[in-house]
Amino acid sequence: MPQAIRIHHHGGPEVLQWEPIEIGEPGADEVLIRHTAVGLNFFDVYERTGLYQATLPLTPGREAAGVVEKLGSAVRYFSPGDRVAYVSNTSGSYSEQRLVPAERVVRIPEGIDDRVAAAVLLKGLTAQMLLRQVYRVRKNDFVLIHAAAGGVGSIALSWAKYLGARVLAIVGDEAKADHAKALGADQVVLTHDDWVTAAKTMSAERGVHVVYDSVGKDTFLRSLDCLRSRGMMITYGNSSGAVPPVAPLELAKRGSLFLTRPTLFDYIRTRNALVRAVQELFELVSRGVINVHIGQAFPLKEAAQAHRELEARRTTGSTVLMP
Repeated sequence: MPQAIRIHHHGGPEVLQWEPIEIGEPGADEVLIRHTAVGLNFFDVYERTGLYQATLPLTPGREAAGVVEKLGSAVRYFSPGDRVAYVSNTSGSYSEQRLVPAERVVRIPEGIDDRVAAAVLLKGLTAQMLLRQVYRVRKNDFVLIHAAAGGVGSIALSWAKYLGARVLAIVGDEAKADHAKALGADQVVLTHDDWVTAAKTMSAERGVHVVYDSVGKDTFLRSLDCLRSRGMMITYGNSSGAVPPVAPLELAKRGSLFLTRPTLFDYIRTRNALVRAVQELFELVSRGVINVHIGQAFPLKEAAQAHRELEARRTTGSTVLMP
């Protein structure tokens, strides 16, 4: 019987339990995937703690890579043995096997390792959404990226530089600063330093065009202060806690700012949209424009320790769980 990480009540990493699960046969439009690598994301932490509500018990995790084991009767574009990956809007990837709707599954190109695919899909598609759809970064744009040495941040930084932007990277410590510099950041500032002034100085006092903020509560208002008139604030994570309610006048008095809180699955709702975004992502990975840095790997059954490291900000780049 396959094993999985299960959560029966919200709490700390200790609530992640390694248990046997039952998996049935694929439905008509499903594929059974044997996981070879599972991606770790802050979303998993939010779901574990209850910040994002979900019905319990559950198996966490939104992305994985693996091999197709069985096909549903209506599936035509996959075969057993295909190397595939997926990102899902429902949890369940912290498992040895999983049934997944075929329309949400994509092939892994030759030359891309399973661990890289599992590590990059959710984070990379998030970066694609942020830089290519929510705000289309252009050459010479000033861009501020929080947590720029993290999973999404590292990819977004590399992608923004490829697009010709000038990037101010905000990171938590000197080791992460070195990582951001290696990725090409134009300027790197530590979280506890005055990055608002740095943003103004870098942009000749005008402010940056866009802020990508995955930190949330601790950085939100100061991020607004970094923007130029009619700049865009994109808040897409809550690693320091949820952003409190904000009055629309806060946007007006800073120069008619735009504010959005995007969700990836609204931007890859159809299979065509998913495939287009994945193709763009995998192309840049294959060309080496995006270098997926897997800073650490844990056995899947030790997911609790992986969560501890992630929450303590002791990880660099992406983390994968190995079934």
